[in-house]
Formats: sequence, structure tokens, C-alpha cells
Amino acid sequence: MSEMLTKSAARNIFYGGSAFFFAVFIGLAAHSHYYAATVSTDVAGLTESVERGKRIWEKHACVDCHSILGEGAYFAPELGNVFVRYGGDKDAKGAREALKAWMQAQPTGIEGRRQMPQFHLNDKELDDLVDFLAWTNKIKTQNWPPKVSG
Repeated sequence: MSEMLTKSAARNIFYGGSAFFFAVFIGLAAHSHYYAATVSTDVAGLTESVERGKRIWEKHACVDCHSILGEGAYFAPELGNVFVRYGGDKDAKGAREALKAWMQAQPTGIEGRRQMPQFHLNDKELDDLVDFLAWTNKIKTQNWPPKVSG
């Protein structure tokens, strides 16, 4: 038996390995799409108000300061779990009102703190934005962010 790897054997290992890892890649990509579309996302809760809230989020470029589910800037707090921070897991109505009041009270004017601008959102826009934030809180993120504080 030969101690050396022949040229054809090396080629077969290369093509076989490439095909194997390409199949693994396709399988993992399909699993990721399946998980994101069916398991992690609350499709039933995806209402028109949630969609309008996302549009408000995009219109006012909230991601320029905030992160949501780990994506965005880290100038201001993470908002993927802000609904729980305001008590939404215990009192959803109270959390909704508290979030709306917080957004309406900006900027706070506290010296030395970062200030959120006032966007002058009407009640419907505030409700839609809170619906969007409540919906993002229901996404199964495999425990991200690791702390409730964001």
C-alpha cells in the first residue's frame, strides 16, 4: 500500500469534503429560516398596529441611538425587552401607559444625562410604537439580552 496520497485521491477528498460541508451549510441555513419564521416569531401577534409601530421606529431612526435585539447603536438602552422592564409581564396595561408617558416626557432635562428628543407623537402613534415594542419582547431570542436591564 502506498504511503503517499495520490493526486486523484486528494481530488476526491476535496470534492467529497466540499459537497459534505455545502450540504451541512444548506441544512443549517434552512433550519435558521424555519426557526425564525415559525418558532421564534410571534406571527399571530403581528398586527397592523405592530407594523405601523415599526414604521414609526424607522421613520424617527430610533436605531441610531437604541439597539433592539442586539442590533443598532449602544448610545441609549436596549429596547428589545423594554416592555418587561416597565412591568409588562405583570401588568401589560400599566406598562403601556408608563412607556407612553416616558416618551411624552422627553427630554427630561436632567443635567449630565443623555437626552431623548421629543418626537411629538400623537396618541395613535404612541400606541403603535408601544405595540411594536411589546411584540419584540415576545420574540424568542434565546435569552438575549442576558440582563433585563438591557
